Amino acid sequence: MSISDLYDSGFRKRNEDHFAAMVRIAMSDTVITEDEKKFLDRTARNLDISESDYKEILKDYQSHKINPPSTYENRLERLFDLARMVYADHELGDMQVVMLERLAVGLGFTVANVKYVVDKALSLVSERVDIDTFKEEVRLMNR
Repeated sequence: MSISDLYDSGFRKRNEDHFAAMVRIAMSDTVITEDEKKFLDRTARNLDISESDYKEILKDYQSHKINPPSTYENRLERLFDLARMVYADHELGDMQVVMLERLAVGLGFTVANVKYVVDKALSLVSERVDIDTFKEEVRLMNR
């Protein structure tokens, strides 16, 4: 196996785990709505998740680990995706917020400020800010 195969494999695994985290949020209220499905479909395409992997992840999303990104920048991008998943069906469910808080801790945000970070993330996403504004606003609140 070449180095590029190892890199590709690791990259794919991180994408699959990230996608599984989004499925976990969608399933936190036990059903995936049509809007959530559309968001998952679009995200799967962006993450290069194959149709067979998509189906497998839907069946067994809980077996995927949260692989925290090594950089703060990438953590913010993941948090942005996950927060958008919460709002994909235009409803904010209590279990979705709890799940997002757990996933945010898994991404490397501290337990001490995770509620604040998640509240800010959800507020920004509800305002439909772009990724750059999102990252800047979350960075500002952590200074």
